[in-house]
Amino acid sequence: MAKQTKKNQKKKKIFKGINLLTGIICLIFLIVIYFLNVIPPLYLSILSIIILILVLIITLLLKSKNWKKKMLGTFFSLFLISITSLGIFYGIHTLSFLNTMEMANINTKTYYIVVLKNSEFNKLKDLKNTKIAYNSDLDGNNEALEKLKKEIKLEAKSSKDLIDDLENKEVSALMVESNELELLEEEHLDFPALIKTIYEFTMKIKIDTELAEEVDITKEPFNVFISGIDTYGKISNVSRSDVNMLVSINPKTHQILFTSIPRDYYVKLHDVDTPYKDKLTHAGIYGIDMSVKTVEDLLATKINYYAKVNFTSLIKIVDKLGGIDIENDKAFIASYNEDGEDVYYEYKVGLIHLDGKSALAYARERKSLALGDLARNKHQQIILEGIINKALSPKIITKYNALLNALEGNFVINIDSKNITNLIKEQIENNYSWTINKNALTGSNDYQYTYSNKQVKAYVMQPDLDSLKEAQEKIEEILK
Repeated sequence: MAKQTKKNQKKKKIFKGINLLTGIICLIFLIVIYFLNVIPPLYLSILSIIILILVLIITLLLKSKNWKKKMLGTFFSLFLISITSLGIFYGIHTLSFLNTMEMANINTKTYYIVVLKNSEFNKLKDLKNTKIAYNSDLDGNNEALEKLKKEIKLEAKSSKDLIDDLENKEVSALMVESNELELLEEEHLDFPALIKTIYEFTMKIKIDTELAEEVDITKEPFNVFISGIDTYGKISNVSRSDVNMLVSINPKTHQILFTSIPRDYYVKLHDVDTPYKDKLTHAGIYGIDMSVKTVEDLLATKINYYAKVNFTSLIKIVDKLGGIDIENDKAFIASYNEDGEDVYYEYKVGLIHLDGKSALAYARERKSLALGDLARNKHQQIILEGIINKALSPKIITKYNALLNALEGNFVINIDSKNITNLIKEQIENNYSWTINKNALTGSNDYQYTYSNKQVKAYVMQPDLDSLKEAQEKIEEILK
């Protein structure tokens, strides 16, 4: 009899433990959901009441003397624990992701010390007591100079003299930033064959972004500049902006307008006191601020926020979404060299499914298209729309965690996380249907000197003034 009593008491403790565990996990779940701040108050209240009722039912079942009811209570308890634990996991992951977006104010620059290929110099220490030059025309070298000044001595040179001075051995080496190196290679096609890199280092630089005042994005229209940089790897890398798109959003009329600007648009860089204009893509070399302010000047509007992605971002996002479906209106083949191999992507007319790499190729291709860069802008809008449609579909539930993993570290946006969660909450509560409109600036082909390359005329696109005026009017209309 005593053994039976002890056995019953042990069972009671187990059921009490299950009951207590259920209550604690449900409470943690509600706290996480509350701090996540994406569920509207009414829905949160209803969810809390439902969970409370379920916990009370489970408690009554577990306290029942009927064995079948106890087992039913245990089953419901384990089911509720599983569901709320999953919610806690997703909630904490989302909170963590939102916190990482505050790293938007870091730029990463890569610098190289290069010498002539037949030079006797092979290490940085070999350059002591020699002349090393850097581009005095390029801003933002202070941190790099500070890092190197204890090891080697550098002297400023105009960009037009750098290569000549190196070839004539008036200097032993050059310090060049990665984007500057690409520009030198554009200017002198034989430059890569002349040099070798003997030292490489990166600098993380904190930037102070001065954009338009923040707005309540659930109530006020706003602009987001999307910069797609033409690199793989770290999203903080400073590089040319291959994609330049303004997204104008009106949360009251539920309209979105994509305005694409060709990467080679010939524009005046913001606050650069020079007669030279430049390609818009080169604005990215001087940081995201330069791109933002230059586009503000061009489109006569204020940009409230920016988002920054690169090749790695796009590939990972599309793959984690399980691919995207788009409507393609013209058949073409895109060919690229990836890791030394020629890769071909064929796109048929009609509804097609794209994975990450084929989506990137679709967004980048221009050489095989009659409209060139203008067609590429259109394709970039199609890809973005495909991503938005997939992200807003019910299928996102099964891809949610993978998508956050893809975005983390590969995507930067400077919208306050509270603003984002408020917009999500508004969408959940009202289930708005959004209208997406697309527009793209046009222009004419030309060759001009640029601010970044004053030695050789480069291909540029001269803005079509009617196209520019129409774009400004459409943006203004959305922002009303």
